[in-house]
Amino acid sequence: MKVREKSELEVTVDKKHIVSLGERLYTESVELLRELVNNAYDADATEVYVDISSECISIRDNGTGMDLDGLQQYFLIGSDFKIHRSKSPRYGRVRIGQFGIGKFASLTAASCFEVITQSKGFAARVVFDKDNWESTEDKWNLPLEVLEPDLERGDGTTVILSRLNKTFDVEDVERKLIESVPLKAPEFAVFLNGRRLVPRSHIGQRIPILEGSKFGIVSGEIVIVPSSMASQKDLGIEVKTKQVTVKRDLFGMETWGKVVARIKGEINADFLPVTSDRSNFVTDSDEYQEFLKVMEKIIIEIKRLLGKEADRQHDRRAGRAVKDALQKVRKALARNPELSPFGPIPIGEEKGMGGGAVLGEKGKEVNREEEVKPEGELPKLRQKPQKKKRRNPLVKKVTPSAIVRKMLFGDSQVAVCLDFFGENGPECFSEGNVVYINRDHSLFKRESKKIATYTMYIARLLTQEVSMMHETRSPRQAFNRQSKLLKDAFIED
Repeated sequence: MKVREKSELEVTVDKKHIVSLGERLYTESVELLRELVNNAYDADATEVYVDISSECISIRDNGTGMDLDGLQQYFLIGSDFKIHRSKSPRYGRVRIGQFGIGKFASLTAASCFEVITQSKGFAARVVFDKDNWESTEDKWNLPLEVLEPDLERGDGTTVILSRLNKTFDVEDVERKLIESVPLKAPEFAVFLNGRRLVPRSHIGQRIPILEGSKFGIVSGEIVIVPSSMASQKDLGIEVKTKQVTVKRDLFGMETWGKVVARIKGEINADFLPVTSDRSNFVTDSDEYQEFLKVMEKIIIEIKRLLGKEADRQHDRRAGRAVKDALQKVRKALARNPELSPFGPIPIGEEKGMGGGAVLGEKGKEVNREEEVKPEGELPKLRQKPQKKKRRNPLVKKVTPSAIVRKMLFGDSQVAVCLDFFGENGPECFSEGNVVYINRDHSLFKRESKKIATYTMYIARLLTQEVSMMHETRSPRQAFNRQSKLLKDAFIED
């Protein structure tokens, strides 16, 4: 087909669409304030003051301010200025803002958006009145007033939102600003209604994160908080880019049950592309898929540490149960000296009660009450001369995670050792004055889950072995001795 004539079509945009676009991009009004504070950060401000009242909101900073060219750039829709100049001139900050739509979005929460700025002797005010701007359909100009510089004020920018049509809850604003502005950055402070905001901190086991990827560094810190401080509020790990939280994510931990409430912290990955409203990442990007691979490794490590912590908690509980059982059996033997294979045991305060030790990983002190035994070494006991030792002892080595508690029974020292002897191994057995209890045994696994029966279970096995230490030819007699000792062990004084 031949071309008859060439001309041009004028592309026009309804002003109302600019406002509605901002409204869709910023679904929460609080996000507008986040954007304005981050603009102050990009302008090398060291202090930002956010003041909220029922009539208006002001955001005042001491940054570099804007000259005339800067103001024109500021109101340019979709400017790529910060993309090409990604670092601020004074502090070299990686700039956060990208899209330049925030001031238009502000008109969804307030009918008037006023900017007062000063930079190197230039001062001006721009009033962006929504009603006036929309009434002049053909004109896109905003009224500009050049002002006399305020030498006391110095450089900086103040944004005032007035004629509010949405309410701002101060607590919501505080929560949003704490997680979405770079409060940890040096030389940067944000004040909300006169009070300085401080970044959130957590108490617990800290896991520093520093992982490389083909797109950049993934860094941060994960904290496993104590169970008493676990909270269902704000679940997940904060994922940040350029020090700003974009979203929280559980990364598959939602299947872990209540323990997921103990996982807090933040991850920084500046290379991740974000959506235009900064509420999510571009999840189908190569960068985000690479990030997920890194996070998979991190989550595996968190799970491993949680498992170790659970083991330590179980070991502490087991140590307390063994100690309580030893005390109760000692009391029963003191009441029944004729049943004691160790001779008379004085009634009263126990003597020689070492707290015992949890035999932890080699070289690590687990309990300071008593020296940790090196791997493979059995507890050395003070005791009366016994009959000849077994030439081939059943236990030649204990595992590094064995739990040992010992107590003085008269002139002899008795020890209880909880260790792993296999699911098909005996429930318990003794060698000399050491009673071994099998943590792999199905009964131990069942009873150790119940705090109420844990001590009773250990005491039952301990009285069983002590009864058999007393020389007897009758199993019935040994059983009766055990029954008597167990009964007296749990009689209240």
